[in-house]
Amino acid sequence: MRYLELRKAAEPFTVFSLRDIRQVEPAFDRRRLNEWQEKNYIRKVIKGYYVFADTSLDEKILFEIANRIYAPSYVSFEMALAYYGLIPESVYGVTSAATRKTMAFKTPLGEFTYRKIHAKLYFGFEYLNVSGKHCKIASAEKALLDYFYLNSGIKDEQDFTAMRVNRDQALRAIDRGKMMRYAAAYAEKSFQKRIAAFWEYLEHA
Repeated sequence: MRYLELRKAAEPFTVFSLRDIRQVEPAFDRRRLNEWQEKNYIRKVIKGYYVFADTSLDEKILFEIANRIYAPSYVSFEMALAYYGLIPESVYGVTSAATRKTMAFKTPLGEFTYRKIHAKLYFGFEYLNVSGKHCKIASAEKALLDYFYLNSGIKDEQDFTAMRVNRDQALRAIDRGKMMRYAAAYAEKSFQKRIAAFWEYLEHA
């Protein structure tokens, strides 16, 4: 396979894998990937996954890459909260929820962090269009629930204040009924009480 043939074969993918290439050419010699990296035609993301060196990276492209290199997963936690304008800080790296073990990758494109959630909680994400492709990101409601799920120490007004949530934006972006329906999937009554207390805080702070 020549480089131009790779460009055509990998056109459907923003990030492509050795497996993708071998579906087109089963006898493909992976040493060609090393050659193309040396020529700066492609860039390695993590082992087995690559992007073309001229790929323009933006937030949504990074979300799509995050979904692909460790699946199944969807963008959530701090990254999704920041995307919806619910927290003021810029988030370092892309944070995602995954049903596999917790994992982190430091790559030339940035840092990708995955936090394990129970398989029954793998829902509540939406699809963002990325130049005709798509990526999965938690809804505002699910991103908040995921964050509380992994931060069990957040439970009172002092903790809520420390989160520095944009109260006005949260009240606009979050559907309380939807959030509480999602919260019912988390069996712990204490979790649901924490979420209800947080909503009361938003409404009356």
